[in-house]
Amino acid sequence: MRICIVGTGYVGLVSAACFAEMGNDVRCVDVNPEVVALLDSGRIHIFEPGLEDLVGRNRQEGRLRFTTSLAEGLDGAEFAFITVGTPSRPDGSCDLSYVEGVARQIGEQMRGPLIVVDKSTVPVGTADRVRELVAAALAARGEDIAFDVVSNPEFLKEGDAVSDFMKPDRVIVGTSSEETAAAMRELYSPFARSREKLIVMGVRSAEMTKYAANCMLATKISFINEIATLCEKVGADVRDVRTGIGSDHRIGYQFIYPGIGYGGSCFPKDVKALIHTAHEAGMRPELLEAVEGVNARQKRSMAFRVAEYFEPQGGVFGKVLALWGLAFKANTDDMRESPALSIIEELTSRGMRIRAYDPIAGSNARKLLADNPLVFIEDNQYAVCEGSDALLVATEWNQFRNPDFDRIKEALVAPVLFDGRNLYSPSALGKRGFAYFCVGKK
Repeated sequence: MRICIVGTGYVGLVSAACFAEMGNDVRCVDVNPEVVALLDSGRIHIFEPGLEDLVGRNRQEGRLRFTTSLAEGLDGAEFAFITVGTPSRPDGSCDLSYVEGVARQIGEQMRGPLIVVDKSTVPVGTADRVRELVAAALAARGEDIAFDVVSNPEFLKEGDAVSDFMKPDRVIVGTSSEETAAAMRELYSPFARSREKLIVMGVRSAEMTKYAANCMLATKISFINEIATLCEKVGADVRDVRTGIGSDHRIGYQFIYPGIGYGGSCFPKDVKALIHTAHEAGMRPELLEAVEGVNARQKRSMAFRVAEYFEPQGGVFGKVLALWGLAFKANTDDMRESPALSIIEELTSRGMRIRAYDPIAGSNARKLLADNPLVFIEDNQYAVCEGSDALLVATEWNQFRNPDFDRIKEALVAPVLFDGRNLYSPSALGKRGFAYFCVGKK
C-alpha cells in the first residue's frame, strides 16, 4: 500500500519505519528541511532503540522516502496519516493548529481518493473538524474527491516504541464506514497474524479511548505514589504493599511502581487535556484533578527529602548533589516534564548545586538547563559523585541498577543516597554504611 505520513516525531517516524518494514511504500513529510536531510542520510533526530536501523534499512531498500513536499507525499497515496504535535496550551487544552493546518493542506493537495488518519493524540471531535477542513479546501478548488477521516490513536511507549508497533496489543480504528474499516484491517493485517487485533468503533469513542487509556495508567501511578507517601507516615513499606496488591489479578503489578512521578510527552499532556475536555462538557473531573495534583507533588518529593536531610546541617545552600538520570524514563532522551527537572528547579532555587549525568539525555539537558548556573552536566556517572554531598537517582537506567557502591561511597563527602526509583535494597545499602532514602519507606 502507498502511505503518506505527515510529521516525523516519535509517532510518525516509528509508524513510517514499521509500515515500510512490512513492504509498504511510505513517504514521510516534514516541514523542517534539516530533519528531512538528516533522515535522507540514514540518521535520525530522536533516540529510540532499534529505530535508526529500521529507518536506514527501509530507506536503503527504497520503501521509505522523506520529503518536505506534501504534494509529493500524497502522490498516489491511499492513506494520509496525521502525526504532528498537539502541545498543551496554558489552560491545559490541546493546540490543534498543526493538525488543522495539515488537514487544510491535504484538502488543497490531494488528487485522488484518500483515507485521512488522525494518529496524533487529539480531543474528542477533532476528526469531525478535520473532515470539515478537508471538505472546505476541496470545495474551494471546485473538486469532488472521495475521502474519509479515521481516528487511529497510537499506544506506543517511548523506549519500546518499535516493538509496540510491530506487536500491538490492539489497534483502535474509529470509523462508521465498513469499507474504510476493511481498508484499515488490510493495512494492519501484517501486525495481527496470530489473532485479530483491530477494534472498530465510532470515531469519538476511538478519540476518547486514547485519553482514557493514558489517564488510567497515570491514575495507577499517582495512586501507588499516594500510598507510598502514606506508608512513610505510618511505618509501612510500599514495596511489600505493592507485592500484596499486585498479586490480585484484578489489580496486577504493571504501573504500580512507586517513584517520583510520571513525565514525558503523553501522560501530563493527556491528563490536562481530558480535564479541560471535561470542564468544557460541564463536568468537574475530580479524580483526574487529584491524579495531576498528586503527580505534581510527587515530582518534587525527593527534593523535599534532600532539603529535610540537610536542614540540621545548615540547609542545602552551597551543598552539591550528584544526580543520576535526567530523562523522564530510561531508554529515551526525552526530558519533557521529567521529574529530574522539578528536582533541579526546587533545589537550585534553594542554592544547591547539581552535578548531573544521563547516558543519553545529557546533550538535551545542556540546552534546557543552559541558563541555570548551578547545574553542571557531566559525561561520567562516577565523576559527578566526586566531592558531592549526596547522590540522587532519578531515572531507572540499567547501568544504575548495580553500580560500584564502594566507588560511590569513596567519592561522596558522606555516604548519602536518595533513591527516587527504588532500585536498591534498604538493608543492603544500610550494611554498606549508606544513609539511604527511598520512596514509600520511612
